Amino acid sequence: MSVMRIHEGRIVDGQGRTLILRGVNLGGDSKVPQGPQSWGLRPESLRRPEEASFVGRPFPLEEAEGRFEQLVRWGFTFIRLIITWEALEHQGPGQYDEAYLAYLRKLLLAAEKWGISVFVDPHQDVWSRFTGGDGAPAWTLEGLGIQPDLLDATGAAVTFQRYGEYHGGRPCPPMTWPSNYNRYAVATMFTLFFAGNVYAPDTRIGGESVQDWLQGRYIAAMRHAYRRLKNCGAIVGWGTMNEPCAGFVGRRDLASSEDSMIPLGPVPSPFQTMAAAGGHAVDMPVYGVTPLGKRVIRWETLNPRGLSLFREGFDCPWKRAGVWDEQGGSPRLLRNGHFARYGERPPRFEDDFLKPFMTRFVAAMEEGRKETLFFIEGLPNKGRFAWHKEDPPNVVNAFHWYDGFSLYARFFRPWFGIDTDTGRPLLGRKALAAYYRKSLGKTLAWAVEKMGNMPCLLGEFGIPYNMNGGRAYRTGDYSMQEEALALYYDAIDEARLHSTIWNYSAAHSREDGDGWNGEDLSIVTRGPDGRALGRAMAGWLRPYPLATAGIPLAYRWDRKKGVFSFRYRADAGIRAPTEIFLPAGYLGPEPEISCTAVIADPAADPKDPAGGIKARPEYLPAEGRLFIYHEGCGGEITVRVERGGI
Repeated sequence: MSVMRIHEGRIVDGQGRTLILRGVNLGGDSKVPQGPQSWGLRPESLRRPEEASFVGRPFPLEEAEGRFEQLVRWGFTFIRLIITWEALEHQGPGQYDEAYLAYLRKLLLAAEKWGISVFVDPHQDVWSRFTGGDGAPAWTLEGLGIQPDLLDATGAAVTFQRYGEYHGGRPCPPMTWPSNYNRYAVATMFTLFFAGNVYAPDTRIGGESVQDWLQGRYIAAMRHAYRRLKNCGAIVGWGTMNEPCAGFVGRRDLASSEDSMIPLGPVPSPFQTMAAAGGHAVDMPVYGVTPLGKRVIRWETLNPRGLSLFREGFDCPWKRAGVWDEQGGSPRLLRNGHFARYGERPPRFEDDFLKPFMTRFVAAMEEGRKETLFFIEGLPNKGRFAWHKEDPPNVVNAFHWYDGFSLYARFFRPWFGIDTDTGRPLLGRKALAAYYRKSLGKTLAWAVEKMGNMPCLLGEFGIPYNMNGGRAYRTGDYSMQEEALALYYDAIDEARLHSTIWNYSAAHSREDGDGWNGEDLSIVTRGPDGRALGRAMAGWLRPYPLATAGIPLAYRWDRKKGVFSFRYRADAGIRAPTEIFLPAGYLGPEPEISCTAVIADPAADPKDPAGGIKARPEYLPAEGRLFIYHEGCGGEITVRVERGGI
């Protein structure tokens, strides 16, 4: 069984060694059910949701041994395993897919065999597959009377699968799915999930408040999964929820598109989305960039057919809450500041609603195993929250970070970028590298100051492989992706961060990308023989200290010179060796390895330059591991590895 615990802001193993967790998200295609090639991108994949099966995601069991061996050889020994609420409970409330859980159990046993540790990530993006992303089952929408087949038609959501049907046959533009944060279905479901008791107290399902009904079933599903999987030794922890959303909470003006997640393209106001869901055709603004800056460039009609999103006998919960009504057949906004107050003050979503959910989740899941680590996330690119001594222990700040300009524009050059905090251009590689370091450093500083020195994991980061107009596909030259990923990992190494890159999609293809919403961030693609081929490997395959018998102080990989340097303070009380990942063959058949030590004890024999430390390296190239033995002595050790003859 993998043993990890938190000690003085570090994650350590059962022998007390400081761990650097490095791995992948497995995988992007786990967001959609199994089916024929491209099936998850087709309209028919949204039909008959109760029949969906996720057995075989992230890959068939017969491939598991080879896949895990490959990951270990690449130094990825830590996995953020993607599962969805829908995968567990697609048939209906309380009807769990035991075949899927049995599959996961066998998958985790294979991971354990290869020494891989896992934390399970209950993944969602913009609530559900039926609202443009992944995560929740269709019945969570149907419980409110929402008709999933009408989500696109009413403009309550925009799905990749049905985009062409409602946009003149045009293909769905890249990165359209986040626009659903501005749409009715996603904003409503998240508001009800986190804050329904405050903002829709009269909305009930099955005799329960809507908030208790949604949260209760979500937590019950994850607890059921944990009970089925808790004896799998690979599992070291659970996430609470991927990239949670505040919905309408905190919106000051429902008649405007303030604080929209996606500032360009169609951006309806919250009130416009409510009116459209209620059966009204509404004209909404479409924003674009002009020489004068961001401007409305045209108008589009939301719900042109005037269809009601709700089946007979149901209505908009915000209408029932008195936010809006109809007068003479026209929608009328009544309570513009409905979501702008929490008692006598403005709401603080992270503290008032998100954190209570997290503590409830942790309390329920701790019934499984007290040693479990919990990986928590705040809102993407939004405010952070504090964590105090009285809050649950064994918690890791699993934040996400992407170079927003490269991700959304699908463009990268190492000499140009955009500071998304200020909107200012970044000119030159040094400026770009400094920006990446600064971006990660802000979160780390917050965790130290406001979260009790909580350890941090960069749970998601990555680069589109189809960027720069898909040039790499035409030329086979992935140097720009390599450069971008190397810059990311340089910043990660400098911060001594745990990390899981987004992502490893076993079913990736050039035509369909990751198989979800047109994204193409997988570090592997399926080769002609079905095996996974690594992409832009020079950007992410690099040495790093897996387990340090002491405290890591600094490490760096110079990929151009082929030099890895590592400095750490050895702990005399730890008998196990320091373990460094050195990619087999990557540094040549005989890399040059040197270890030096400083005086550990001022009272030690000054004639002994090592101060009593016997730092002895042992390199096992077949395993891609370098072990440093220091014979139970303490002090500072520097390790240097240079590429040997090839």
